[in-house]
Amino acid sequence: MPTTTLPASELTSLAASALTTCGMSAAAADTIAEVLVTADMFGIHTHGVLRVPQYLDRANIGGINPHAEVRATRIAPALALVDGDNGVGPLVGSAALDAAMEGARTAGIGAAFARHSNHFGPVMPYLFKAASEGFAAIIASNATTTIAPSGGKATRVGNNPLGWGMPNPSGDPILLDIALSVAARAKIRAAAAEGRPIPDTWATDSSGHPTIDPHAALDGFLQPIAGHKGYGLAVMVDLFAGLLSGAAYLDKVSSWNLAPERAQNLGHFFILVDTKLMADSSDLSARVDDFAARLHSVPAADPANPVRLPGQLEMARYHEQTREGVTLDRQDVRALEELVKARV
Repeated sequence: MPTTTLPASELTSLAASALTTCGMSAAAADTIAEVLVTADMFGIHTHGVLRVPQYLDRANIGGINPHAEVRATRIAPALALVDGDNGVGPLVGSAALDAAMEGARTAGIGAAFARHSNHFGPVMPYLFKAASEGFAAIIASNATTTIAPSGGKATRVGNNPLGWGMPNPSGDPILLDIALSVAARAKIRAAAAEGRPIPDTWATDSSGHPTIDPHAALDGFLQPIAGHKGYGLAVMVDLFAGLLSGAAYLDKVSSWNLAPERAQNLGHFFILVDTKLMADSSDLSARVDDFAARLHSVPAADPANPVRLPGQLEMARYHEQTREGVTLDRQDVRALEELVKARV
């Protein structure tokens, strides 16, 4: 597929301009565009600017509030509740991250729980921003249900994203951003289109039995990572992000795909630690560097694939695309250009 490369600043401006076509404020559009472009810079294109038309489609039919007034209420020095007013997810997520950072600066540890939100993109941009400010972080969200409970044959749990981040004052942070299924549905759809089988660890059929047939898998359920352990993680994320925040949870979450006109009421949580209070920057850097070196020194089973830290590949892409521009499928950039042109 043809690609094109744009400076990050130009792509951010284009994405923000497209977002304002639904009546969204320029400030809100800038915040959302920054999160999505950062995702693209990490190479997470499934959660980057290609989401802009989807957000706008939902806004145009009432599924998302383009004029959302996101409100953070500080209920304790270190704790905030954020009401997203059914706004675009990255706008709500950014407000919650800011609230958690404010709490952590005040009390050393800060947390924010968000509700009435939507798909907030990948976790990685939030982890990266937190780490850049000196915060260690645990961040997660619930999601539309696609996973069956262990032993069950009906979806009740979302493929909930979660991540951890550790800053490094003298180098790249260590960032982990994962979802809780073995494979994404997009990979299964690709296998179905190409007529090839899938590993039997990816999904089950509608009866809850593992399958290698991608068509049966699409009618069935995603399998969680590590079996019952991944299912347990997905449940605990939803208890914090959905139930504790006051958002929807489990199958109460509306599917943006099946019912795009309805509010999802997703929930997110952000827990941050101000590392500057625990160690000075030189000591923290030395410890993180030593930690990394001890892992990098492990001999590789395959010399072509050396031992890496979580997020190391994404950080390499980020630096490369900061220097050389963000490379995307041309059709995704053209979609943004057409949105801006239609408004003019």
